[in-house]
Order: sequence, then C-alpha cells, then structure tokens
Amino acid sequence: MRFIPGIFKVLKDTTWPDHKQRWKDFLAVLEYTAFFTVIIFLFDKLISTGVLSILNMF
Repeated sequence: MRFIPGIFKVLKDTTWPDHKQRWKDFLAVLEYTAFFTVIIFLFDKLISTGVLSILNMF
C-alpha cells in the first residue's frame, strides 16, 4: 500500500499549466475537433454521394 503516498507525491511534483496556458490548450482542442469534424463530414458526403450514384445506375 505504499503506492498511494507515491501517487500524491507525483501529483504534488507535477507542474500544472497556468490559466493562460489552459485556455490555449482548450482552444487548440476545439480547433482540432472542428477540423477533424469537417474532414469526416466531407469524407462522409463524398462516400455517400458516390454510393448513391452507383445505386441509382441500377
């Protein structure tokens, strides 16, 4: 059971980001999320349009 005090020591020794850095990180996560959401949406539209055009040919 010595690992529990070790956990608290690691948490105490960890350097946490300041307020400004937390906002930068948060905005970066939002930007990456928006970027990949748009990429996935466009890829889905491209695939579904292609599949529908193939199905309409038959």
